[in-house]
Amino acid sequence: MDSRLLAAELCSRRLFVGRLALAGMAAGLLGLEPAEAAEAPPEIRTVRLSRAPAICFAPVYLAEELLRAEGFSDVRYVQGTSVPLEKLLSGEVDFAATDISTVISQVDAGRPIVALTGIHVGCYELFGTDRIRTIRDLKGKAVAIPGLHAGRHLFLSAMLAYVGLDPRKDINWVTHPPRESMQLLAEGKVDAFLGFPPEPQELRAKRIGRLIVSTTVDRPWSQYFCCFLVSHREFVEKYPVATRRVMRAILKANALCALEPERTARFLGDKGYTDQPAYALQMLRELPYDKWREQDPEDSIRFHAVRLHEVGLIKSSPQKILAQGTDWRFLKELKKELKG
Repeated sequence: MDSRLLAAELCSRRLFVGRLALAGMAAGLLGLEPAEAAEAPPEIRTVRLSRAPAICFAPVYLAEELLRAEGFSDVRYVQGTSVPLEKLLSGEVDFAATDISTVISQVDAGRPIVALTGIHVGCYELFGTDRIRTIRDLKGKAVAIPGLHAGRHLFLSAMLAYVGLDPRKDINWVTHPPRESMQLLAEGKVDAFLGFPPEPQELRAKRIGRLIVSTTVDRPWSQYFCCFLVSHREFVEKYPVATRRVMRAILKANALCALEPERTARFLGDKGYTDQPAYALQMLRELPYDKWREQDPEDSIRFHAVRLHEVGLIKSSPQKILAQGTDWRFLKELKKELKG
């Protein structure tokens, strides 16, 4: 047999075995059973989810077989773009994972998205040069971000506002792609960089910069969700049963990430979600994926929206953001159902 064909066949077999292992792992650890007869089937059989470079969205990807068990015969992962939530807003996908700042800014702009549940806390990490010891030390310094008014810029702006700095006046923002920003930090040409997985893991492995803030452990950031599952408001209103089932699958996948980090990391590598499974494993061991029941997603959005509103980076009040951009009905039900 041709070596390329043999390699392709071996890869296909490995993915098939991996899918069987995932289904078995879910059944054994979570008591995965077909939906109860009394529960209505999903209104649609196809569900489309956005795929992004951030590997901290692991539960969304790990949920593939769990979604099939929920009655979705066609589960699709669609590659996203550099514009956050573009495919969700255009109707090309039904669900997406994104950061809290993007949720707030999109709702502030009048976009019809709705946050359904927090996924995890703690993926962002702020790195600086030896000149930077605290967030306040960033005053007058150069901070690298991919773009203004996007997720990282807004998240770090909330951090700056919390310690009394004005992100519009006190920071020299410089825009570079993440890879270039990391190199500039290594060369000391910028003073700080805010990264999310797998970037912090790589920075630590290569001993680039020093850790200033870890939102996994440093308060108050460790008390709030940083990433959310969102959908289009029209989809949620039209397909409530499908929405609830998708959420259930992803929240079960959250538990799998916490219980089986090694197998989850292998899954991410085998499926092509990462080419650095070692970084993925490190992330899975660190992030508190099992805390979704304890953290309050509404409190998280309010906390960040207050900071961003105070410094004029959003126009809407926190109350308006919550009223127009969140729907916790299904989460409240699932918290009762998925006790454990």
